[in-house]
Amino acid sequence: MKEAIKELFTQIKEAHPLVHHLTNTVTINDCANVTLAIGGSPVMATSIEEVADMARLAQALVINFGTIDDAMYEAMIIAGQAANQKGIPVVFDPVGVGATPFRNERAKDFLEKVKISIVRGNASEVFALIGGNVQTRGVDAGEVSISGRELTIEAARKLDAITVISGKVDYVSNGTEVIGIDNGDLLLTRITGTGCTTASLIAAFAGVTEDWFTASVAGMSTMSVAGELAKKNLQPHEGIGTYRIKLLDQIFLMDGDKWEEGVRFV
Repeated sequence: MKEAIKELFTQIKEAHPLVHHLTNTVTINDCANVTLAIGGSPVMATSIEEVADMARLAQALVINFGTIDDAMYEAMIIAGQAANQKGIPVVFDPVGVGATPFRNERAKDFLEKVKISIVRGNASEVFALIGGNVQTRGVDAGEVSISGRELTIEAARKLDAITVISGKVDYVSNGTEVIGIDNGDLLLTRITGTGCTTASLIAAFAGVTEDWFTASVAGMSTMSVAGELAKKNLQPHEGIGTYRIKLLDQIFLMDGDKWEEGVRFV
């Protein structure tokens, strides 16, 4: 898998996959910049009148529930169904699912109307998505009664989608295989948008390959490795604002060799 992922870095920079986002308004700029940094091309169209056409132009679609409302949700359904018709990957980030009945109901409805390819969330969001009893704390993870590795495998099977769960160890599964990624830094949890932007990275990788499992491992591990490198380059007098900038720098500077040197699979 490592050789395949190293090749994906080159493919993204050569192909510049168009990644269509219907995403969190809190982090929309971060998602666009991270997509550009890794080598993709972002578009953030949300109007009902054009989302289907834009999805048909794209190589991947990101759906993020962070700041969902009725109009945005309707656009997400339209875009998702257009992506399904084209056969491009739909990356679903169920932000806040488990926190309110509104989000839970919309997530259930979305899964019935759109075939997702990849889901990326924290443990409580994914647990809630497959019917687990959990109280998500806003966008923060709550407690779940199953290990991250087991949950990732179970969710991949129940959702029939590649599942990516972020945590102290990140896990990726296709329902049969599971890979743990033992990278990252606590500072990734101290700035907004690292989950949202990880979905953008996954989508960019998925936009240049049909192997969405490998693409998901690539996207998740790129964020975690970049997080470590950003922390390593942080000076004692610098804080999370500088860390945020250095994180983007490290994603921009990431290539197959640097990724392979830093990644730790478990």
